This record gives sequence, structure tokens and C-alpha cells, in this order.
Amino acid sequence: MRMMTVELSPITDEDVAAVADFLQANLNDRVPWALTCATVPWKVEAPNRGFMLRDGELVVGTLLAVYSERLVAGQVVRFCNMGSWCVLPDYRSRSISLLTALMAQPGYDHFTVLSPGKGPQEVLAWLKFRFLDTSAVIVPNLPWPTLPGRTRISADPDVIERTLAGTELELYHDHAQALAAHHLVLIRGQDSCYVMYREFRYKGAPVFAIILHVSNPDLFHRALIPLTRHLLVRHGLVATLAELRIIEHKPHLSFKLNNWPKLYRSASLEPEQIDDLYSELVCVPW
Repeated sequence: MRMMTVELSPITDEDVAAVADFLQANLNDRVPWALTCATVPWKVEAPNRGFMLRDGELVVGTLLAVYSERLVAGQVVRFCNMGSWCVLPDYRSRSISLLTALMAQPGYDHFTVLSPGKGPQEVLAWLKFRFLDTSAVIVPNLPWPTLPGRTRISADPDVIERTLAGTELELYHDHAQALAAHHLVLIRGQDSCYVMYREFRYKGAPVFAIILHVSNPDLFHRALIPLTRHLLVRHGLVATLAELRIIEHKPHLSFKLNNWPKLYRSASLEPEQIDDLYSELVCVPW
């Protein structure tokens, strides 16, 4: 029987080219998979790049993984973010083996899945993954007039470096080279806010900004009009989507909606300790 020839193994550096070709052909041909699968920009001792299925020399399935070590409530916590899960139709019966192998790795008890398809959502819920509250708003980016000089917005790395300090500067250093992350600082008087976002693209063209991190929600709201104007005029983005768990409350001139489902599994962490950083959302520019 042909399925008996299928082997499951971790994705190593030597496998990246074959995995990238597989994902390019079977998942999304606009993503630079060779770069995405190769490494992450932050320092971490990753055991692998995820797991794959091979039938002989042919890659027939993958489940990518993004690993990180983070300080949460004073303790170092090891996260595994599950990324692109793609298995050819003839081999779908082996899909769950990829997930089982990923979750069985010693030392990893905290898992996130931040862009699951509908089918995987049902499997993950059965495995005791919990849904995050992804209540969100979308803000139209309009060319509002703004007072000159009141709010400074910069994507200049030197300005970001000079403005940020402590944990926020460390976050910037870890994500500065992430393929899907964009970075801004908002400066008003003595206050500053670090904003990280990704672009939602349609047919290869950027359409709107998705907020991934806000260091100062109060200033974010006070500077929202110049920020959205900047995103429209400088980057051609017509709207900004932000989850309420990131920006804390609904801005004026925004519309409520639910963002795509996101799940996590952890015996000790609470939902408010889970975010979008150190994940495929900053690494994969689909």
C-alpha cells in the first residue's frame, strides 16, 4: 500500500528548499517561503522548523513551527506557534500525525495558532485549544487635516532606536528584520508609542493595516487620526484593523467586527498573556 511509504520527520535546515518548493506550489505562490522557513530574526534555540511528511523524496505535507522564549510574569516561557499546515489530498489521513509530533516535543507546553482554517479549528478545539477574543474594529484611513508638528510619526530605524527603551526596544530588535512586520513610533511631546503592524494584501497589493502591537494605547488613540492619515498617504492603506485586546477600547469613527479566529493551549497562561508577536504573523507576508 502506497501510504506505508510515508515518513514523518522534523524540518531541518537541509529540508528548507524542498519545503519551500512544496508550499510555493501547493499553498501560496506569493510568499517567499525559502526565506520564511529558513530562520526567525530573534535569538532562540529552535529544535526544528516544524514537521513534514515525505513519500520517498517527495514532500507531501508540512506543518511549520515558530519557536520563541519569552519572559511572562517573571518567568521564561517557551512558545511554539503553529504555522502553515498543508497536506496533499491523497495524504490527508496523516495530517494529524504532524500536529501530534509537534505537540509531543519535550519542553513545549504553550502553543498558539493565529491563523487556523475552519477544519483545523475543529481539530484544535477537540485537543483543548481555547479561542481568544478577537473582537476588533476597522478604522477608515482618511486624509484628515492634522496640526503640523503636534504628532510625529516615523518609520526611521534611527528614530525608533532613539525613542524606545527597555522591553519595547528589545521587541523592536527582535522583530526589525521580520518579513511581515512594519514598525512606527508615534511621538507627542514626551510621550511615545511603538506600533507594529502587518499589511493585508489582495492579489499582491496592500489594502489595509493589521495592528499587531501597541505599546501605549492611550497615545495610540490620541494620535489615531494622524496615524491613519500616514498609513493612507505614505503606504496606500485604506483602513486599519485592530483587535480590542491590543488597543483596549473602540475608537470613534470605527466599526466593530470580529477578526479571524485565534487559538492557544496552555495549562498556566491566561488569554491576556497571549499576543501576536514572535509568530507567523510577523514572519509570513502572505
